[in-house]
Amino acid sequence: MITAEDIEIMSPVGSYEMLMGAIQGGANSVYFGIENLNMRSKSSKNFTIEDLKKIVAIANEHKVRTYITLNTIIYDKELSKMREIVDAAKKYGVTAIIASDVSVIQYAYSQGVEVHISTQSNVTNIEAVKFYAHFADVMVTARELNLTQVKAIVDTIEKEQIKGPGGKLVEIEIFAHGALCMAVSGKCYMSLDTMNSSANRGACLQPCRRKYELKDKESDIKFEIDQEYIMSPEDLKTVDFVDKMLYAGVRVLKIEGRGRNPEYVKVVTQVYREAVNAYFAGEFSQENIAKWNARLASVYNRGFWDGYYLGRKMGEWTKIYGSQATQRKIYVGKVTNFFSKLGVAEIKLESHEIELGDKFYIQGETTGVYEGKMQEMRLNLEPVTKVVKGDVFSIKTDGIIRRNDKLYKIVEVEEVIL
Repeated sequence: MITAEDIEIMSPVGSYEMLMGAIQGGANSVYFGIENLNMRSKSSKNFTIEDLKKIVAIANEHKVRTYITLNTIIYDKELSKMREIVDAAKKYGVTAIIASDVSVIQYAYSQGVEVHISTQSNVTNIEAVKFYAHFADVMVTARELNLTQVKAIVDTIEKEQIKGPGGKLVEIEIFAHGALCMAVSGKCYMSLDTMNSSANRGACLQPCRRKYELKDKESDIKFEIDQEYIMSPEDLKTVDFVDKMLYAGVRVLKIEGRGRNPEYVKVVTQVYREAVNAYFAGEFSQENIAKWNARLASVYNRGFWDGYYLGRKMGEWTKIYGSQATQRKIYVGKVTNFFSKLGVAEIKLESHEIELGDKFYIQGETTGVYEGKMQEMRLNLEPVTKVVKGDVFSIKTDGIIRRNDKLYKIVEVEEVIL
């Protein structure tokens, strides 16, 4: 009998703030890049080998699995660095390596390090599953598959008892939320072709996210194409049909976003964890789906669509550049002291102003993402309704925060295209 605890929510991590946000959101696992051999080598911060011990210690403390994304193509000159990363993963107890290049798959397998097959391997059929099962315990199916195709693969795995090196049935993982590339499963050459910066090396400069116009070669006539970004897909969102994904036999729901901010990771992780729990509790309702959608819309997104999982033939393209989030955060100050026995934080406001009722985030490497609403503020020990730039004021908090944590004011975005 499958339970909510058997479904893994995998969250992206590009900083310690994001790591704590994922943990606070209820992630079962986190994935992250080490140095430059990963598919976000330029678009997000990456940890170093020296960070591994600390990352694994924090994750283990919270019973969260750790995965290194070592999923770029690898050149001969990088084989020694690749092996160094895999060796460090084994040394510090990283749970698994996410890979697509045969050199990485073979070496990690030879060292007894668990392997997960990346979406870049484009697993679209059961024969691919059987092949990779010699090396890997978990596989991401290609993003262009629909759920009927995914279920057929899962059913065959169970029927034929296809097991990975760990001795358990191969598990299927799919992307559940986040940015999509026009190349669907990541094999894009547009950035390399136009800017000599390869997406398959984690160095995509995202020319597809730009506006384009159509030009008549025989004249100077130009046409703008519906004012849309015709190669920039809206973000994937599957919370509306998590029940269908679980029915298809998916066991790992992966959230994209190592280049996003900590609150994105926490909110999206929370929503999908709640959706899975609701499914098993018989509470997967339209009312709850509406609430989850509102929360997902509050953090970074390019608009939403449901990908190809439900049988769509064409993608949906974003209408504007950048985020369409209904909320944004503004940096306003820094925590100068925290009195743990009193649960009181002292904060210096460095910009803007804060009023009672304002929503806020406090974020830090150890704190992660603390979210609240200004219920009471004190200036020189006296209650006030507003503080301004330069004021040093205090607030009570429900959780522990730390000196040098950053304070952000949350504001509603007045006009968002959804």
